[in-house]
Amino acid sequence: MTENKKRLQHPSDHLLPLTDAEGEVREMTEEDFSHFRPTRDVVPDGLAAWEKARGQRGPQKAPVKERVGLRLNQEVVEHFRKTGPGWQSRINDVLADYVKASGIE
Repeated sequence: MTENKKRLQHPSDHLLPLTDAEGEVREMTEEDFSHFRPTRDVVPDGLAAWEKARGQRGPQKAPVKERVGLRLNQEVVEHFRKTGPGWQSRINDVLADYVKASGIE
């Protein structure tokens, strides 16, 4: 075999086919797995679209907020819910403004 042909061969050319003539899948070997690559390397755009479709968020842009259970008066919750999507963030903004105005650290 010439040097040129050696360079053109794909690393998986020497591996056995995964299926036989009847379409039965053979058991995978360690060598088979050693040729696998992460999905992110093979189809990065497809993986990003899949993650977005299933609702997976990217890295957090702002500092992480702490999740707490908080009991509020029904009137307060109804007032903020009527303002539409993002009402929880608006409650956070009102409380943050109160903390700043109080001068207590």
